[in-house]
Amino acid sequence: MADNWNLLGHEWAVDMLRQHAARGDVRHAYLFSGPPGLGRRTLALRLAQALNCTKPLAPGVPCGLCRDCKQIDAMQHPDMNVIQAETEGGTLKVDQIREVQRSLSLKPYQSTYRVALFLRFQEANDNASNALLKTLEEAPAHAILLLTADTPEQLLPTIISRCEILRLRPLPIEAVESDLIYRGVDEERARLLAHISGGRPGYARRLVDDVTLLEKRDERLDDLQTLLPAARVEKFSYADKLSKDKDTMRQAIIIWLSYWRDVMLRVAGAETPLVNIDRNMEIEFLAGRLDLSTARRVVSNLENALEQMDHNVNSRLLAEVLLMDWPKV
Repeated sequence: MADNWNLLGHEWAVDMLRQHAARGDVRHAYLFSGPPGLGRRTLALRLAQALNCTKPLAPGVPCGLCRDCKQIDAMQHPDMNVIQAETEGGTLKVDQIREVQRSLSLKPYQSTYRVALFLRFQEANDNASNALLKTLEEAPAHAILLLTADTPEQLLPTIISRCEILRLRPLPIEAVESDLIYRGVDEERARLLAHISGGRPGYARRLVDDVTLLEKRDERLDDLQTLLPAARVEKFSYADKLSKDKDTMRQAIIIWLSYWRDVMLRVAGAETPLVNIDRNMEIEFLAGRLDLSTARRVVSNLENALEQMDHNVNSRLLAEVLLMDWPKV
């Protein structure tokens, strides 16, 4: 556990948090931000271990093996609450915050600190956000609040101002590729998955463990190829089917967004490595037929669509507008 808290990358963040834990100079609240699959939750759990480990290997370095470390790692520690929306893309509700407020006011049962871990806090509704703000303002000395979110800007400025913010960045593709090879993935596959993950080690490992994720991705990218030259009636029909399940639609938009970003980068002549390297030929073909403003518009529309999905818009209408706006090639 000593070496970078057993984490891949984010050395600067581990270093800072280790010092906070070692010196007892801990903030009341930390916000770990960055795209999902980057290690936000793991880093938060390591901090919780560093604060509550009973047999630290060195100041601020959890052993990973004591009862407290193991319970925290499994997110089943008596002094730890894990709060999140029921489903990814769902809503974190005010009742969930109120429940935590009650337990935070109690003295820790077996550890130094009570820890509340709020996952994907960008999914909190307004009431839940305001309730958290109250908790941040009134948190007792033995309570530590850990939040994860895609970007700090999705949260209330008053919440952000009360947190120590750690903006985590994707790792170099090569680092993720090496990690996968070390875990027994063959080189060619490791290279592909590292690219598809966009430098997010957690997501890369999920792609290894769950083959259906890659299958769904291939399916959506094949759909994209079919939809580009399709007639309006086919696009409307597809939009209707897609909008039936919000989670499926969200995943499709995320996959399409990564693809169109690749197209945009190629149109712009950027040296950035492609995410979808196995689709290189298609991407080059598309890039050769579009100008930068068109590619940029498609990317922007997909980004906006993802945001709008968090605000209960009409999914079918959103899907129709998205597909109708794609260039015919």
